[in-house]
Amino acid sequence: MADLLISNAGLVATVDADRRELLGGWVAITDGLISGVGASTEPPPAASRVIDASGCLVTPGLINTHHHLFQNLTRAYAPMTTAPLFGWLQSLYPLWTAAIDEESEYLAAWVGLAELALSGCTTSSDHHYLHPQRAGDLLGAEIAAAQNLGLRFHPTYGSMSLGVSKGGLPPDEAVRDEDDILAESERQVARHHDRSHGAMVQIALAPCSPFSVSTELMIRSAELAERLDVRLHTHLAENREDDRFALEQFGMRPVDYFEHCGWMSDRSWGAHVVMPNPLEVARLGSAGVGIAHCPSSNMILSSGIAPVVDLRASGSPVGLGCDGSSSADSASLWQEARLSMLQGKLVSGADRMDARTALEIATRGGAGCLGRVGELGELSVGAVGDVAVWKLDGPIFAGVLDDLIEGWLRTGPHSAWHTVVAGRSVVDSGLLVTDDLDENLARHAVAARRFQPLT
Repeated sequence: MADLLISNAGLVATVDADRRELLGGWVAITDGLISGVGASTEPPPAASRVIDASGCLVTPGLINTHHHLFQNLTRAYAPMTTAPLFGWLQSLYPLWTAAIDEESEYLAAWVGLAELALSGCTTSSDHHYLHPQRAGDLLGAEIAAAQNLGLRFHPTYGSMSLGVSKGGLPPDEAVRDEDDILAESERQVARHHDRSHGAMVQIALAPCSPFSVSTELMIRSAELAERLDVRLHTHLAENREDDRFALEQFGMRPVDYFEHCGWMSDRSWGAHVVMPNPLEVARLGSAGVGIAHCPSSNMILSSGIAPVVDLRASGSPVGLGCDGSSSADSASLWQEARLSMLQGKLVSGADRMDARTALEIATRGGAGCLGRVGELGELSVGAVGDVAVWKLDGPIFAGVLDDLIEGWLRTGPHSAWHTVVAGRSVVDSGLLVTDDLDENLARHAVAARRFQPLT
């Protein structure tokens, strides 16, 4: 007997190796893993609990491959709503550095992950790079928040070592000694990284960016990740300012610098990757470097549009990222999927990006970035029991008759009706399964005021 059966779906989009789409389909989950997937013509197993998905689209849970969860403490902060990347960072770094602590990190992570769950997200990464000496165990705080909510979590131990006195962007009080960063990276991997199939927590190493860490730290982090067998993440080719900085400081473009530091491998995934030229796209794809595509943030910060269609064609796994909630502001994976479809059509042609491609980016592509293809991001026997159920009814869906996947992304906005992680409901009938929502929102509001001076 299965633990959970999701039955009678209008359509199950498996996004498996064969990209099967099952009319009237069902998904069974046992011990946190998928134990069966079938169409209406195949009898489902008995189950202890049943979710009726009549008329719904059922997909793998969506995967967020790039975020800065703490930044929702300065969401839509008025003085920074029109600043480009470098000026935006230089103004916000001091606010973040002065106020961050374990409590605010926990609350920001909890609220951000709750918001993601409501958008059908079941796995999220977080690029947390801010670790002031006095702030405490911030990575542990956000892992506790994910565990409380029940989301699968891929936090990164990020770092900044290059303060303004050494030519970087962050204030000196925001950076750490590089030997300390590497030692703490190893401690956090030993403490939290689970290598088992279906792991709920895995850690990656993530020096923040070329303008906030030294070349030596980039190289040593890549060496450490190789030794520990964990993944690598950083910002890459984010915008024209990033290009200029790399040329002025290193005498090479960001992708060349990335390779120079030993990062050009399928162990790595980069955030944004807006500015690679065609030869660099080919090199990234040949090496299997993953791409976290962040369409909302890239537009809000006027960074540009990543060449997603070409990156996928070159061989790079491309996933979605919400980016921090001080730039993207909204943490909705559904919204990012829709924008990735629209941007792809705009820059590459209407026939080169559709809703199925965007769904694949939001699921299977994210699994590729996190090194977990075949385990996350698809509905197949043995994969994790992470499922999103989308109720497609009401005026916004009227008239969609024969293609639920195109309808799901071309209409909207949509939130998940059910979000299931490892067979457990995190969102049920459109509501978070928690008693902590009101309390944590109230506490978050108090914490956010400490980050935002009255204007």
